[in-house]
Amino acid sequence: MKLLHLSDLHLGKRIKNFPLLEDQAYILQAILEILDAERPDAVLIAGDVYDRATPSTEAVELLDRFLVSLAERGLPVLLISGNHDSPERLAFGAQFLEKSRIFISPVYNGTVTPVTLEDEYGPVDFYLLPFLKPLHVRRCFPEEPVESYTEAVACAVSHMNLDPSRRNVLITHQFVTGAERCDSEEVSVGGSDDVDAVVFAPFDYVALGHLHGPQNIGDDRIRYCGTPLKYSFSESRQKKSVTLVELSAKGQRTVRTVPLTPRRDMVERRGCFQDFLTQRVPQDQDAYIHFILTDESIIPDAMNKLRTVYPNVMGLDYDNQRTRGGGPRVHTGCIAQQSPLDLFAAFYAQQNGVPLSEEQTQYLAGKIEQIKEEEP
Repeated sequence: MKLLHLSDLHLGKRIKNFPLLEDQAYILQAILEILDAERPDAVLIAGDVYDRATPSTEAVELLDRFLVSLAERGLPVLLISGNHDSPERLAFGAQFLEKSRIFISPVYNGTVTPVTLEDEYGPVDFYLLPFLKPLHVRRCFPEEPVESYTEAVACAVSHMNLDPSRRNVLITHQFVTGAERCDSEEVSVGGSDDVDAVVFAPFDYVALGHLHGPQNIGDDRIRYCGTPLKYSFSESRQKKSVTLVELSAKGQRTVRTVPLTPRRDMVERRGCFQDFLTQRVPQDQDAYIHFILTDESIIPDAMNKLRTVYPNVMGLDYDNQRTRGGGPRVHTGCIAQQSPLDLFAAFYAQQNGVPLSEEQTQYLAGKIEQIKEEEP
């Protein structure tokens, strides 16, 4: 049985006020093309379908179109909610959707009834376990000692009544101990949301969601497929893909990936401001970019100037002597006796370790005058 494993679509996500719906629609179409080429027997979507619990109308419409496209291909879809989703909203209409072979995890109530699919080797039982916190499990099993995330998932698994002689697949959305995080993911204090991989021992494959970087935990039996798109600059070096899993006889599987190419890449570029304007890289001109400028002086209006060439600049930082802690400190003196220009010049010198240049001073003076003219 061939399975296509997806997760963390984060439909409706915005980065630095840039909406990503066009990019997400593009990558979902690319996934459909992979489906048509690979012809899997089912699609697993391991949570964080939306980027927030109350998704935008456009995000809901995009998911609707994607699910309709999957249903038109006759593919069973097994989908769970993640920590960014509202399980109640996501599960709306779930019983009706099952007629189209779209199976959505309900709000956790202590019972996880498997979805069973068959192939030439016999049945495969799929267990849909949405994102769980210990309190979710304690409500269902108040008599059991559930304090940690590991205990919560272990308790939920122990009540699944698995048949160990059959092939069992778990779709869940948790942070498993030992996995590598990136900056775009929520980090708990002291790793309090860690789940020990030992709780997944009964399963032939564990389709994980939650972390954005594709990775195995131990071996490929327990796997994060990662996001289909880059959702922060900490992911800029990651290679995005979908995961394909083929289950044959009990205990036998193969796992591979198919790369995904985005409509726009997300990259970080380091160097001098003037070089970025004069030595243009064609593939960067439509990319989402975070520039790290190594110039020692702050460039006035640098972001807008760069956007004349690179319209999708998302961020700009400096890496120079000042940001590395060098340079003298300058005291501002008596604030009440200083003009706005003097105050800003003193602040700039204090932060940067060097005074405003003549060009910067003239630029700032012009802006101050412009603001004064526009005041009622």
